[in-house]
Amino acid sequence: MLAAAILLSCSARTGQGSHSPTEPLDSDTVRTLTLLFAGDMMQHAGQIKAAASADGSYDYSECFTYVKDQIEAADLAIANLEVTLGGAPYKGYPMFCAPDEFALAIKDAGFDILTTSNNHCCDTGSRGLGRTLSVLDSMGIPSLGTYRDRNDRNDRYPLMVEKNGFRLALLACTYGTNGLPVPSPYIVNLIDTVQLKQDIAKAKAMQPDAIIAFIHWGVEYVLRPVSSQQWQADWLLSHGVDHVIGGHPHVVQPMEMRTDASGKKHLVVWSLGNFISNMTKDTTFGGLMVTLKLSKVMGHESKVEGEPSYSLVWTSRPPISGHKTHRVYPIGIADSMLNAKERQMRDFFAKTARNLFDKFNKNIFEM
Repeated sequence: MLAAAILLSCSARTGQGSHSPTEPLDSDTVRTLTLLFAGDMMQHAGQIKAAASADGSYDYSECFTYVKDQIEAADLAIANLEVTLGGAPYKGYPMFCAPDEFALAIKDAGFDILTTSNNHCCDTGSRGLGRTLSVLDSMGIPSLGTYRDRNDRNDRYPLMVEKNGFRLALLACTYGTNGLPVPSPYIVNLIDTVQLKQDIAKAKAMQPDAIIAFIHWGVEYVLRPVSSQQWQADWLLSHGVDHVIGGHPHVVQPMEMRTDASGKKHLVVWSLGNFISNMTKDTTFGGLMVTLKLSKVMGHESKVEGEPSYSLVWTSRPPISGHKTHRVYPIGIADSMLNAKERQMRDFFAKTARNLFDKFNKNIFEM
C-alpha cells in the first residue's frame, strides 16, 4: 500500500483531509481500488501484560505477523480502534487505555485508517479523547469519529480520501459511550438521523465515488443483526450511503451484497467481530477481513467489481499457545503451527462462522 499517499491525504487535521491526485489519469484508463475492512482492535489487561517488556516498553510485533501480507495487499485497510491512547497507567476492561505501541503495531501491519467512535472512546475522559487523536496524528494514521471540538469536526468530517483516482467519503458513528458523558468541547459522532442526514449531504457535495459508513451498533454476542441495525442500514442506504460496515457485537454477523433498482451494488456487513482481543466467550476470539473492489473508467461512475469476499481470522492467546504475546492467525493457518488446543479453537470458530454465513450471507463468499 502507498501509505505515504494516504498520509498526505488524511493526516493533517487542519484541512479537508484530501490530497491532489498523484499522477495524471487517461480518460480511458480503468482504475481499481481494493478496500479491506477489519473489526475491533482491543487491548484487555491480559494483552497489555503479555506485551510488556522489562524496560517498560511494549512489544506487539508478533501480533499481526501472519495476516500482514493480506492487509498490505489492499489499497486501503480500515479497522476500529476500540481503546483510548490516554497514556500510563494502562488498563483493560472495562475502561480501556492501551500503550501507544499498540497503535504503531496496527500501522506497521498495514492498516491505513482507524475509526474511533465506539462505546469505549470516552473511557479515559478528555485526556483519552485528546491524546488518542494526538498519538494517531503523530503516527500519520488518519482517523474519524471523534473530534477535539466543533471546528475540528467541521474541518475534517466527512473524511475524504483520494486513492488510485477514486474519491471516498467516510462516515463513522456509535450507538453510545457506555453512559459516559462526552467532555466538552470534544465531540463523538453518535447515531443520530438528523445529524447523519446533514453529514451525508456534506459527503455528497464532495462528489465522491462512494460514501462508506462505519457504524458501531447491535447487541453484544448476538450472531444475527437485530431490528435496529436493519432499520438503520436501510435508512443509510436510502439516504445515499453506498456501503455500510458494522461492528460492536464482538462476534461476527452475516454480510449482504444488495442490488438496488438501478443495478447499483451495496455492501452491508452487520458485524466484523473482534480482530484482536483477549476475549474467550463463545466466538469472540474471531473476526473478519472483508474485501471490496471498486473499478471505474475515468469520467464514469465507479462500480463494485465482482463480488466482495471475506476471510476469517482468530486470536491465539499466550495461556493456550505458549507464545509470549497474542497472535492473529488466518483461519487457514497450518496445523503444524498450532497445538491441540489452538486447533480446537480454530476449528470451533470456523465451523460456527461458516455455518452462519452459509445460511444467511447474501452474495458474499469466503476468499
